[in-house]
Amino acid sequence: MKRMLSVKKRATVISFIGLLFLFLLQTMIVNAQTEKIVYFIPVEKTVEQGLGAFLDRSIAEAEKANASQIVLEINTPGGAVDAAMDIANSLRNTDIPTTAFINKTALSAGAYLALNADQIVMVPHSTIGSAAIIDLEGNTAGKKAESAWLAEMKASAERNNRDPIYAMAMVDADIDLPEYGAKKGDLLTLTAEDALKVGYAEKIVNTRSELLDYLGLSGATIVEMNESFAEKVARFITHPVVIPILLSIGSLGLVMELYTPGFGIPGTMGLISLLLFFYGHMIAGLAGMESIILVVIGFILLVLEFFVPGGILGLIGVLAIIGSLLLAANDISHMIFSILIALVVTIVASVILFKRFGYEKGIFRRIILFDSTSSDKGYVATTTRSELVGQEGISETPLRPSGVAIFNGERIDVVTEGGFINANKKVKIIKVEGPKIVVREIKNEQEDS
Repeated sequence: MKRMLSVKKRATVISFIGLLFLFLLQTMIVNAQTEKIVYFIPVEKTVEQGLGAFLDRSIAEAEKANASQIVLEINTPGGAVDAAMDIANSLRNTDIPTTAFINKTALSAGAYLALNADQIVMVPHSTIGSAAIIDLEGNTAGKKAESAWLAEMKASAERNNRDPIYAMAMVDADIDLPEYGAKKGDLLTLTAEDALKVGYAEKIVNTRSELLDYLGLSGATIVEMNESFAEKVARFITHPVVIPILLSIGSLGLVMELYTPGFGIPGTMGLISLLLFFYGHMIAGLAGMESIILVVIGFILLVLEFFVPGGILGLIGVLAIIGSLLLAANDISHMIFSILIALVVTIVASVILFKRFGYEKGIFRRIILFDSTSSDKGYVATTTRSELVGQEGISETPLRPSGVAIFNGERIDVVTEGGFINANKKVKIIKVEGPKIVVREIKNEQEDS
């Protein structure tokens, strides 16, 4: 009897423990399903393709973690329009709610990114606007580009039911909004207070905590996204100002290497610059293996050009390298501009180096013959003895047709016009052709005259 009670007691305890375990497991699953996660992604400095690669990775991680909200912390003066459009497309395609948190400035491409978020929250005295499209020389772009950018800004504002006139005034200086400091001829830039007034901001907050309270995400797990070292390098390298500098250093280094014995510092710098260019563009998702293969083929053809005459291999090599650069470009016009800068730098440097060093340095010593003959080295040039024409002499040996004749006591190798002349015959020098002295037999005084 006691044994039966003991067995029942043990079974009850085991059942209780099992139920408790199931309860705890269910609680953990429910908590995991209801856990709120907020991803904070910094959008700082210049907007370029390297930033786009970083944001794509961050959004992918947020989607994998089933995040509740993505917050873009924006503080940027703007940047490349094409890069901003790619980033905006990524924001539109994610199912996670997005918030643009402007903690200082969102100008130009930064304003465009903010308008593509689901909502905009700003800190006091922050600004948004001034989004004119600027070309590489600092001037406003052409009408076609301006019109396309104006349409993009307008559509982005309308996407979240904002009055598009303010977005258009950020691009078009002809729109007159004097009450917000944008008289005709000025681009619109809204302060946080003005943005709230016209519906271009949903809230003004001072801190992240206030932002999370407004979003209803107090106590949520915060994930801070940071750029990896590779992404930082890619952002730096894909900067519109850095690209022409890298290409110029690369081409200049390789040209200087031609004037340096062996493979030295200039060539190393040139190769590193080009490798950095392609590395950064590969990280940013712009350059693929086809660009790398094409540039390698180009350099091989350039090297072969030094040993194979004709110029065709060199021309194809240059075109292959230019093609690889264009394949790695997201903005073809900017890449062409960068290539032209590098070309000018290379030509100027080549002229300076040629005047300073000539062709007697570096690799030129291996592919150009610089040896010369001179009398001080024992070489004697052949002279033309035109002064002998008209002189008469005696053939010392039979001329068959060549032989030796004596003129004024000097033995001279001569040749006839083609006929045979015996020894001890009177001959006359009728012409001199280089080292060849041609004679004719004098048969009698009358014939000679």
